[in-house]
Amino acid sequence: MQSAQLRHLALILLGLASGVLMACSGPAPGGSVAAAPAPPLAARPTSSGMTNAPASQKGFTVSGPLIVEHQLDLLAQREGVVAKLLSDVGASVGAGNLLAELDDRQLATDLEAARAKTQATEAELKSWQSEAKVLQSDYDRAQKLWDAQLIPLEQYEHAKYKAEEEQWDVQRIEQLLINAQANQRSLELELEKTRIRAPFSGVVARRYVREGQQVARGDRVFWITGEGPLRMRFTLPERFIGRIERGQELPLTTPDVPDQTYKAKVVEVSPVVDPSSSTFEVLVELKGSRGALRPGMDASVNLDNLR
Repeated sequence: MQSAQLRHLALILLGLASGVLMACSGPAPGGSVAAAPAPPLAARPTSSGMTNAPASQKGFTVSGPLIVEHQLDLLAQREGVVAKLLSDVGASVGAGNLLAELDDRQLATDLEAARAKTQATEAELKSWQSEAKVLQSDYDRAQKLWDAQLIPLEQYEHAKYKAEEEQWDVQRIEQLLINAQANQRSLELELEKTRIRAPFSGVVARRYVREGQQVARGDRVFWITGEGPLRMRFTLPERFIGRIERGQELPLTTPDVPDQTYKAKVVEVSPVVDPSSSTFEVLVELKGSRGALRPGMDASVNLDNLR
């Protein structure tokens, strides 16, 4: 009997020891099992062109259109009818090249009359000036005779008044000549406005008018664009201040020519930060041959080396 009780007590102690061992080697508190570490996420490009990657791998890319400094709509400087078109879309032009002409017949006639009037006034002025010299000589002679008491006062004063009167007439004709010349210059300027010229070297990107069309002052006639140098303007967060400077070279790419990388040189860095966006402006210019690049293409500049 006593032996059986001892065996029962030994079984109880053995069960308690097994429970303690299972508790020591069991799962962590809470009943959850620790998971294996997950593999790192691959970088995924976002719609903005920047890279959504881990902080240690993250790059910074800015995008924008390629631009040129000289690009504008050429406007008519006076009203008139387009008489002749001398250039069209795609044509290369130089500064001052004639692109179109407005009907100038009335202005040409008015200018011819103004020039004739100017010439006539100039001839009249010369005549008055010659007469004034004669009367001035008469007055100088009368002055000497009067000083010698050889002529009466009346004769001396008559010579004096005639010389002064002639000088006033000369001044009157001089003013008429100034007015005639001003009118002539004004008509010459108006006539020049009928000649539509290229303001700089480039290419005709668009033509808005046709021959025979009536245009008003300020109407668009042509769109002229320069062909280079190609540039790109973008903004950067203020944290890049001090890390980008004039003269630095940056890689430039475009989706239109995906297999080519170009070099862009920093030509302008804004000295101020826009307080509303905490950004500042940067301008880069393409170096070397532009190849297939054209104004208006989308391009991207990578700034990884500025991080």
